[in-house]
Amino acid sequence: MPEGDTVYQTAARLRGALAGRALTRTDFRVPRYATVDLRGREVLESLSRGKHLLLRMTGNLTLHTHLRMDGAWRIQPAHARVPHSGRDAVRVVLWNDAYAAVGMRLPVVDLLPTGEESRVVGHLGPDPLGPDWDVDEAARRLARQPARPIGEALLDQRNLAGIGNVYRAELCFLRGVSPFAPVERAGDLHAMADLARRALDANRDRPGHVTTGDPRPGRQNWVYGRAGRPCLRCGTQVRRVEAGDPPRVVFWCPKCQPEDAASA
Repeated sequence: MPEGDTVYQTAARLRGALAGRALTRTDFRVPRYATVDLRGREVLESLSRGKHLLLRMTGNLTLHTHLRMDGAWRIQPAHARVPHSGRDAVRVVLWNDAYAAVGMRLPVVDLLPTGEESRVVGHLGPDPLGPDWDVDEAARRLARQPARPIGEALLDQRNLAGIGNVYRAELCFLRGVSPFAPVERAGDLHAMADLARRALDANRDRPGHVTTGDPRPGRQNWVYGRAGRPCLRCGTQVRRVEAGDPPRVVFWCPKCQPEDAASA
């Protein structure tokens, strides 16, 4: 599932291609919106809210999409061919006089009044990349379930909006906390939330999720994706297990992140 910085970049690409231009044609390949025609509406704004995308248009209308695991938006010239079927599974196409925005494999597509966006994003916690960011509120939300594993709490979008599996692994490593440690023993939650903001902000304008400061392949992350390989800090073999409900892959270094110790 894309992390918040990836969705932020997607919103920026949509903004560059669509904002300030009127739609000349639309195609919704979603049964409940199959007859919708948005021609003539001007795209006002494209923004991310955690892992959600909001495309606001004239007439008090917002197109809400969520990429989940496999969704993507592709920008192409307006005259380029758009596939009708196959592995790309196109769900939405928006054209203007210059570009076409093609939404592929989108599991969530909603049209709703802009004034009612809270219906789809109102449950989210503070967004580290958004204007609503509030580190104190994020820390407070993380602390609400003290017995919950900190790794699960970080993934809960009601606490922080935009943290995925990559940043869950990397934040816990950088704070010296086992992802299985209960929140109440995970150390300074304010520092954890602030680190989340700094990590996403550092990557919001570039591809990849570099947390080590080294963008070379295989050295971008401390523990994520490194199961069975030496920890870049101590040399201990990085471990991997599936945990949680639903199960998600967890990566950690048992030496740098001892399960019986709180944050350093």
